[in-house]
Amino acid sequence: MKIMVPVKLVPDLVENLEVAQDGSELDRDSVRLILSEPDEHALEQALLLKKQNDEITVVAPGVLEAENVLFVASAKGADRLIKLTNSFGKGFNCHALARALGGIATELHPDLILTGVQAHDDLDGSLGPLLAGFLDLPYVGNVAGISAANGRATVRKEYSGGLIAEMDISLPAVVGIVAAEEPPRYVAVSKVRQSAKTAIVEPYPVGELDPSGGIELDRMYKPEIVERATMIEGTVEQIAARLIEILKELDIF
Repeated sequence: MKIMVPVKLVPDLVENLEVAQDGSELDRDSVRLILSEPDEHALEQALLLKKQNDEITVVAPGVLEAENVLFVASAKGADRLIKLTNSFGKGFNCHALARALGGIATELHPDLILTGVQAHDDLDGSLGPLLAGFLDLPYVGNVAGISAANGRATVRKEYSGGLIAEMDISLPAVVGIVAAEEPPRYVAVSKVRQSAKTAIVEPYPVGELDPSGGIELDRMYKPEIVERATMIEGTVEQIAARLIEILKELDIF
């Protein structure tokens, strides 16, 4: 079975995020990118599914830190590493990435595509359902366990309230992983360094990115710190009357 795991790199929220001078995006020279946590669970689930003759291909957009993420995936047990090559600058969103991944998925013909269900910079939709739509494949999201054999897969989908449903799907398919059946495995730095010396990252050029369908970002800025709080004192009736006056002044009604 061939398993494809598209991964996404997102800004590390532990670091201070700086906005570029033109206000159109984050400052790419200062931002630190890390693997999106749900994608880490998708990779772990792929490794748990892997049998002797299975092949796991990890695909990452060619942004800063992409090769490090791919080398870590190799050290964990991924068989093939592919880096999409493009500028991935302005206009790079989930729609554009899904279209780029659709091209390579058509060439690889994976039996199963595992993605994370979300990322903290997904403002225009999750990658999994978009990719499934472009490939005309079935999609199941919020999955916390999966088994596959003989061209079919059984997925365990989580619902609110602790409910879990088992669904039987035909392959190929795209599955969004919310949590792997086991925590993502730790890999030693020495093993990652060894992987960096021996593993091969295959470049895959993609054409002009097509971000259509996603949101259009006009301006990015940090929240302004101002003092606009007004404490209203008095009886309940007086406070209510003052609130109504303020709402009328603001033309809210």
